[in-house]
Amino acid sequence: MRRTIFAFICLLLTAGGATAQNGRTFRISTAQLTGIVYVYTSYGQFNNVVYPTNGIYIVTKNGVVVMDTPWSEDQTQQLVDTIMKKHHRKITYCIVTHFHADRTAGLDLFKKLGVKTYSSVATLDMCKRTGEKQAQYTFTNDTTFTVGGQQITTWYPGEGHTKDNIVAWLPATKVLYGGCFIKSSQAKNIGYTADGNVKEWPASIARMKEKFPHPAYVIPGHDAWHGSGDAMLSHTLELLSQQQ
Repeated sequence: MRRTIFAFICLLLTAGGATAQNGRTFRISTAQLTGIVYVYTSYGQFNNVVYPTNGIYIVTKNGVVVMDTPWSEDQTQQLVDTIMKKHHRKITYCIVTHFHADRTAGLDLFKKLGVKTYSSVATLDMCKRTGEKQAQYTFTNDTTFTVGGQQITTWYPGEGHTKDNIVAWLPATKVLYGGCFIKSSQAKNIGYTADGNVKEWPASIARMKEKFPHPAYVIPGHDAWHGSGDAMLSHTLELLSQQQ
C-alpha cells in the first residue's frame, strides 16, 4: 500500500457515510451549499473505519466543474451519474488541490470520460514521485478558470497540509474551498503532516485570510463542513499551535 494511503489514516478523524473496499460498499452523498455550488462527500476505509472527504462542484450552463475527485474510481463514477441525473449536465472540468489520493483517485476515469483535468505543476510533480493519478493539464501560477460565465480562482497560499496545496475561490458566491488546507471544527488534531510544513502553515493561513477576508462559506477537506468559516480557520490555527 502506498505511503500516501497511510497519510490519511492519521489525517481523518471522524467516520460516516456509506465505494467498495474490503467487501464494503460506500455511497457518495451530495448537498446544495448555495446557488449552483454543491458539496459532495466520498469515503475511504482503513481497519474497518470509514472516513469522509469533501469536495465541491459548480453547475454552469457549459457543464459542471468539480474540485478534487472522490476517493475511488467507483465513487467517481457515482458522482458522474449523480450529477447527470440531478442536473442533466456532464462534468467538463476537474481541478485538484493537492497530490494525495483522496483528491486524485478518480483522475484516470475523468480523463476516459473526456473531462479536462487540471492540477498545478507542483502537484503533478508530487503525483509522479508518489505514484498517484495525474491530471492531463497543468498551471504554474494562480489561475482563474471561467466556465459558463462562472469564475473559479485557484490560489496558492503557501505550504501547509502539503507543500503543493492550493485553495479555490468562487467570487460570485463567495465560497472558499480550502480542501485539506483547512480543518473542520470537528477535527481533534492537525493530522498527518509528513508531506507538509507545520511551521509555515499559520503564515499561509494568514495570507489566505488577507487575500479572501470575508468568505460566505468555507469548505474543509474532511469531516463536518457546516458552520462558521472563521471558526474553522481559528480551529486550524489552534491545532497547529499544539504542534509547536
